[in-house]
Amino acid sequence: MKENFEKIYEKPGAVWTKESPPAELKELVEIGKIKPCKAIDIGCGEGFYSIYLASKGFDVTGIDFSEKAIEYAKENAKKQGVNVRFIVMDIADLSELKEKFDFVFEWGVLHHIMPPQRQKYVEDVNNLLDDGGKYLSVCFNEQSPEFGKAGEKYRIAGTTGNKLYYSSQEELKELFKPYFQIIETKIIKMSGGGKIALSHLGNYFFMEK
Repeated sequence: MKENFEKIYEKPGAVWTKESPPAELKELVEIGKIKPCKAIDIGCGEGFYSIYLASKGFDVTGIDFSEKAIEYAKENAKKQGVNVRFIVMDIADLSELKEKFDFVFEWGVLHHIMPPQRQKYVEDVNNLLDDGGKYLSVCFNEQSPEFGKAGEKYRIAGTTGNKLYYSSQEELKELFKPYFQIIETKIIKMSGGGKIALSHLGNYFFMEK
């Protein structure tokens, strides 16, 4: 999977890369539901969402397992004149981060994690957060028709060949409830970037430890 992502990032502008932050993230920041704090962007890609948070006064760490994506992210932050700590790291190794954060942000990552690995991942996210810390998770919803048909769980992304898992709201509630208080959940539209601007239905979960 890592090799596939490095191929996708041979040039800047992966299919999911967007320079502008999602409206849902901007809303949380602009209305003050998430105030400037110590934040981590899991699966940060080319770094634009991390850069947005840093521009708003957040102390941001961005992680991604693609070395090329992290190279682009560092270049992009330098161009924008903001300070972000970018680290090459697999999400399977989150427990190696021996520090706490006030906000965990993860956009379009969970659908790359298959069900057998999800509980460990959520436990790791929980351990990263300070008490009262916020967690925003957005991933593909099972009713989205892209790369298959509505209702299918396991699919292959036609643009990248990556294996994906499309979740229902109910199964994500069961996943998150033992670890977080769910503040808000809804179905949103997740638009892609790059040359192919696909739009998926997404599960939005805003939570607190």
